Amino acid sequence: MAAIRDHADPKYSQHPAVQNGVAQGASAAQRPSDDHDLTRASNSFDKTPVENDEEKRALETQRQSREIGQEEFVDPFGNEDGAEVQYRTMEWWHVGLLMVAETISLGILSLPSAVAALGWIPGTILIVGFGLLATYSGYVIGQFKLAYPQVHSFADAGELIAGPIGREILGAGQVLVLVFIVAAHVLTFSVMMNVLTEHGTCSIVFAAVGAVVSFGLTLPRTLQKVSYLSIASCISITAAILVTMVGVGITKPGLLQTFAVGNPVTHATLTTGTLGLMQIIVAYSGHIAFFGFISELRDPRSFRKALFLLQGLSVAFYITVGVVIYYFAGASVGSPALGATSPVLRKVAYGIAMPTIVVAGVINGHVAAKYIYVRMWRGTNVMRERSARAYGSWYAICATIWLMGWVIAEAVPAFNQLLALVGSLFCTWFSFGCCAYFWLWMNWGSWNKGWRKRSLVVVNLAMFAVCCALCGIGLYASGKEIHDGHGGQVFSCADNSHPK
Repeated sequence: MAAIRDHADPKYSQHPAVQNGVAQGASAAQRPSDDHDLTRASNSFDKTPVENDEEKRALETQRQSREIGQEEFVDPFGNEDGAEVQYRTMEWWHVGLLMVAETISLGILSLPSAVAALGWIPGTILIVGFGLLATYSGYVIGQFKLAYPQVHSFADAGELIAGPIGREILGAGQVLVLVFIVAAHVLTFSVMMNVLTEHGTCSIVFAAVGAVVSFGLTLPRTLQKVSYLSIASCISITAAILVTMVGVGITKPGLLQTFAVGNPVTHATLTTGTLGLMQIIVAYSGHIAFFGFISELRDPRSFRKALFLLQGLSVAFYITVGVVIYYFAGASVGSPALGATSPVLRKVAYGIAMPTIVVAGVINGHVAAKYIYVRMWRGTNVMRERSARAYGSWYAICATIWLMGWVIAEAVPAFNQLLALVGSLFCTWFSFGCCAYFWLWMNWGSWNKGWRKRSLVVVNLAMFAVCCALCGIGLYASGKEIHDGHGGQVFSCADNSHPK
């Protein structure tokens, strides 16, 4: 690990002003037990009360870099004074809404079937357990961003740790996971339209319509504008789930067909159990966008408020939805869970869920496009302009993201299998494994300083090891299901609204 640190790309650290900031950030990062918070390079911090010596030094570095015209090395969006387009405009509640809309969306729709595959006791334990781990790993991302303000994405973090190789590996992985999540939203849009229209036309056409609509909503370049859509998304998913729970509570299609452990009705196997576990992990997969969200905060230190809002709501919501729908719908509950009730209420639920199906996909698509856009124009004024070049490149990137999402949605036409593939291949790493490694890297050389630090070393090493195991097992299980053809035909016009 020390060798990797020694070979990190000197892109940022060669600049004198940034060299001080990164070195001080690393020093502060070695003391997470002191709850250090470093300020990042943001114009809005000039009048922010400074709480400790580390913040004073980081703030001085920020001012030095602006004075010599090199703020873009410290902050991904550079100096926004007088810029036509400004990105660092969000308050913590904007980010909280974005995180809730992005995370509590498709993942929650698969949780009842996940609980059915595992049994309600292990299902509940895993939902709570991974919720706590997701809270901790999200907190580590916040620490890392405060210590290294130039980081806008997992790719930037990879470059800081392992140079160009780390940047390319994590950058490619970040784009792929976001595109796969976009594909899951495109697929769910086609399922929704088949339910609402009773298979009014080819499913491929419905998926294409969903991709085009989502592309249009992705076009605003700042997350603050997208955050207002998330209000509708949060209301939408809450109302849709409530309709579904009331519906299954009235009809009780699977009452008394629930089991504490396993699922003897559907003959649960290691494969089905692993798929259920992967669906729980996908429900906590919002971490992939956290660096980007923090980068557009006025005060990055307020990220913790947004994180605790997200995790408190998600754990409570996931347990309630997963257990209640499973209790009434029984061991054969399908996924997405909106299809578990009567035909009429199923239409109502999907109609109400339309905003979250679209908006949550838009947020993920926006984050994927923003990573490519920032990497393309970082260090220039293009991102802050209203020019043909700025608009044209942004629109082209967004169009490419949604085209790729549509292709993947048609290539993996089963909702559960697509989520399991995303969870095992990507979400295990970006939500848990990478975060554990970030902490270990930040604290290299001080692992043995006190019982609290030693305990955190054990926690992060264990989290990294569990991530490796889940990735391998999950890839086997999802690959086997796709190979066996349990999810339907690729690029098919057939009705895909019957939950599997």
